[in-house]
Parts: sequence; structure tokens; C-alpha cells
Amino acid sequence: MPRGGIGPRPGITRQESAIVDLNVTLGEGKKVSASFRGFTVVTDQPESAGGENSAPAPFELFLASIGTCAGFYVLSFCQQRNIPTDGIRLIQREERDRETHLVTRITLEIQLPEGFPEHYKAPVIRAADQCAVKRHLHNPPAIEIFTTITGI
Repeated sequence: MPRGGIGPRPGITRQESAIVDLNVTLGEGKKVSASFRGFTVVTDQPESAGGENSAPAPFELFLASIGTCAGFYVLSFCQQRNIPTDGIRLIQREERDRETHLVTRITLEIQLPEGFPEHYKAPVIRAADQCAVKRHLHNPPAIEIFTTITGI
């Protein structure tokens, strides 16, 4: 099995499957970090959950990945058409179930400035809809968890 313990899924050849390692380390207090591609993302918990509130919580980063991903597609759409991006922003809202506290709906509002070309309003929505994070939510990956003993 390759480094990280994750191999191609049954029926998928190694050439069809890209294996990406993300190294997660446990820190002080409630901090947990993820290192990948030369970056380190630090997470923490809010004070109400025993953390120091020094960084976003993992679930907040997950939610932010939806809006920033859609934002990337909006940005690319505008850049490809030489549409100025000044005044364009996305507002993301989550609705949660009061009992389970799970997110039940996410809406993205693309705020466009006056003068944004009318004929591009529907296409910019379609561009945001291409977000890879959103596509993964609609077709979620299998998540497997297992243990190994290492000689640290």
C-alpha cells in the first residue's frame, strides 16, 4: 500500500487515481494542523469548545472552501472575458437544523456591481456552480479510517 495507507479504489487503476497525502498533526490545546503541498493550515476550536479561538475551526474551513471555490470560478469567468471584478463579492449563508445543528442548506449570493453585463448574469451563476467542492458534496468520496502502529 502506498505512503499514507490509501491506494486506488478497487476497479480503478493507479493511473486513473491521484493519491495525495495530507499530514495531520496534533498540537497544543485544541490545535490541529494539516500540511500539504508546502502549506500548513492550523485549526483551533472556539473558547466555548475549549480552544483558544486562535484559528478557524476545521468545519469553518470546510464551509469557507465552498465559498472560496465558487469565488475562484466567478473570478476566472470574469478574467476570461475581461470583466472588471471590482465590486463583485460572494455572500455565503448556512441554515442549520435546530436539533442536530447540521447544515441543511447553503446559499451563495453573487453580488454584482452596477453595470455588470446583463447577458453574463446567468453564465456567472453557472460558472460558480462548477465549484469542485460543491461537485464533491454531490458525489461524495468514500472515507476510510484505520490505525497503524509507527515507530516514532
